[in-house]
Amino acid sequence: MKTLLIVWHSRTGGARAMAQAAADAARTGAEVNVRLVAAEAAGPEDLLAADGYIFAGPENLAALSGEMKAFFDRSYYPALERLNGRPYALMVCAGSDGENAVRQAARIALGWRLRPAAEPIIVCTHAQTPEAIAAPKTIAPDELQLCADLGAALAAGLAMGIF
Repeated sequence: MKTLLIVWHSRTGGARAMAQAAADAARTGAEVNVRLVAAEAAGPEDLLAADGYIFAGPENLAALSGEMKAFFDRSYYPALERLNGRPYALMVCAGSDGENAVRQAARIALGWRLRPAAEPIIVCTHAQTPEAIAAPKTIAPDELQLCADLGAALAAGLAMGIF
């Protein structure tokens, strides 16, 4: 059975909700083992044991969140040249645009020679004040559906051997 690993980080709940929506949908469709792992608990052994990935996190200060970056940092060299060709997708929860976090994660995935399986999903919360930035995030149902669709599609592709 194929394994889909979803690594996430969130301080205010937005990226966590996105990752959970993807995981829930992936579990209900295809015959795929779905692992939802917080970035601070994930490492290279998790990557090596999976056949495909979704990385979900916030953009903080125009970059990946520190916990997502720490996951990539501690996993990069142990997994280098061992993940080639595996599919991945990105989901970013951002206050303004999320593009830099996507760019940063895509560069890391390129270094691992991962294959993008879908266009990145960026959910923009438009949080711009200190209070709004720190507040718990609620993701709109239509945006959560995009995340669910991504999880279901990646799981189905893994199950059918498309990836």
